[in-house]
Amino acid sequence: MRKTLIAGLLLAGFASFAAHADDATSTDPASNPATNGGWSGSGEFGFASARGNSRTENVNAKLGLNQENELWKNNFFLNGMRSKGEVKVVDSTGAEIDKFSTTANRYDTGASVGYKLDPRSYIVGAARYEHDDFGANLWQGIVSIGYGYIALKTESTELSFEAGPGYKRYRPADRTVDINGVNVVQHQDTQGEVVGRGLVNYKYRLTSNTAVEDTLLLEAGSKNKYYQNDIGLSVSMTKKMALKVGYQVRYNSDVQPGTKNTDTLMTTNLVYNF
Repeated sequence: MRKTLIAGLLLAGFASFAAHADDATSTDPASNPATNGGWSGSGEFGFASARGNSRTENVNAKLGLNQENELWKNNFFLNGMRSKGEVKVVDSTGAEIDKFSTTANRYDTGASVGYKLDPRSYIVGAARYEHDDFGANLWQGIVSIGYGYIALKTESTELSFEAGPGYKRYRPADRTVDINGVNVVQHQDTQGEVVGRGLVNYKYRLTSNTAVEDTLLLEAGSKNKYYQNDIGLSVSMTKKMALKVGYQVRYNSDVQPGTKNTDTLMTTNLVYNF
């Protein structure tokens, strides 16, 4: 993690230097949200591969679309992450060997549609689905409706809140139990519950080409409480391209034995804004 952070900071420093060589504003009308119904978006991609004494491959990608105008405040996203690495496994003879295998495989998608009651408040409906082969839950999906409020919005700062009830269904990860000396995989039943959903989104522009964003998502029910926080620092290289260092923390209160409650992910990505 320290190596990734150092690399990200070095890339950010390079991006900051490169950004001074580019124009600070865009003259393309299509790139201005005010002229296209308030739409804007970004795509991110990161890849790392190591060979030699060890073998690893990591790839992650993100796509986000946003719309905000006098009537609507909408958001759509699609994220994916996959990793491979050398893990120790026991073969049919009982010997321990190294195997190049998938160690992470996760994707999630979702959307929220907000109808503005006035310039600051809005009614929002949201849906999210996630699949994770190595997480606390194999899959989880939620639909909700709630109230949103834009507490602060200036040229450099934005702070908004969303809260409301929802319904969530999820399938806990399989568990392995020892039965008479044999490991047996037990599939878990799908569960559902009423939850409370909350979202806090904060954006702050540090300089003309550097911005930080933090998003906190809460989905709390009587059986399981799920928290996710994403923070990212982006530095523009050009009008369209940027480098971004991100750190994600995901927490499930109810997990199977042998599964950790908390997952973390650090990324260093190339970003294209449109």
